[in-house]
Order: sequence, then structure tokens, then C-alpha cells
Amino acid sequence: MSRAIPWVLAGVGAVFVAALSWRSLRQPSYHGFFRSFAFLAMLGLFALGIPHWFERPWSPAQLASWTLLCASLVPAILGFRALRSRGRPTTPEAGSLLMGFENTSTLVTSGIYRFVRHPLYASLLCLTWGAALKSVSWLSAGLTVLATGFLVATAKAEEVENLARFGVAYRAYMAKSHRFVPFLL
Repeated sequence: MSRAIPWVLAGVGAVFVAALSWRSLRQPSYHGFFRSFAFLAMLGLFALGIPHWFERPWSPAQLASWTLLCASLVPAILGFRALRSRGRPTTPEAGSLLMGFENTSTLVTSGIYRFVRHPLYASLLCLTWGAALKSVSWLSAGLTVLATGFLVATAKAEEVENLARFGVAYRAYMAKSHRFVPFLL
């Protein structure tokens, strides 16, 4: 595979992210603003790592990478399922920056959300770190730190938005749940 192909794919992905996020990018305090930059950093990690995804398959870095990449599926699947079934998503109002699955009419605090407030961002963190381990370098380390920082900023911004939306109920939920990792973080 040509080394240019992953970067071309990352460029196409960046255009797609920009197309989906163009309104969010004009609102720097909105969670979608930070999420857009997290996705761009993740695209860079994937472009760096794709040529190395299947090198030395039994090395500790590859085993840890595949573990994180596979583990990223669990919070994503459980999180999306809970949002769809318990959150009762509604069509966002005209001009809303929320995506359809985010526009829940009910605060979801059961299922995976009982333990973590942001399983979808936890999934993206696993994906980020799994991709980073495919090709460890100073550049991949920098992109990993950027993606991680932007995902943390995304979660914090979303918490401010959820406090405004769900009020005291969300504050109580924050007191008894963790941001990304059950019982830790």
C-alpha cells in the first residue's frame, strides 16, 4: 500500500468531519467544537498507523492495541443502544447543533450510563489509544495527547450543556457516576 493512501483517506475524512461540524466550529464553547478536533487528531493517528496495523502481530504493543480497539466497541454499542432506547431521541430543533442521537428527551442514567457519563467518548479514547499503539512515534504521541485532550474538553463542555438542559437531575447524576471509566475516572 502506498504511504500516501492513508493520508488521502485522512484528508477525505477531514473534509467529512468539517462538513458535519461546520456549525459547531463557529461555537467554541460547544462540545461539538472540541469533538471535531478530536476526530481530526484521530484521523492523523489512523493515517500514521494504517501501514503498520498488521506488523509483528504478537508484539505487546500490537496485542494492547487490538485489545483497546476491540474494547472500544463495548461502550459504543451499549451507549448508542441506551441513548436510542431510553433517551427517546427527538428531531433537533432548526438551528440546533445537536445531532439526532444526542437530542434525547430523557436523561439516561441506566445501563452503561449508570457507571459512566460519557461511554461514547470512552469508546473514542480506547480507539485513540489503540490506534496510537499501531505506530509509536513522537508524532503519534502528540496526536494522542491532542485527541485525548480534546475528548476530555468535549466531555466537560457537554456536561455544562447537560447541566443547563437537565438541571439538578444531571448534577445528582454527576455525583454518582464517573466521566469515562467506572470506579476510576
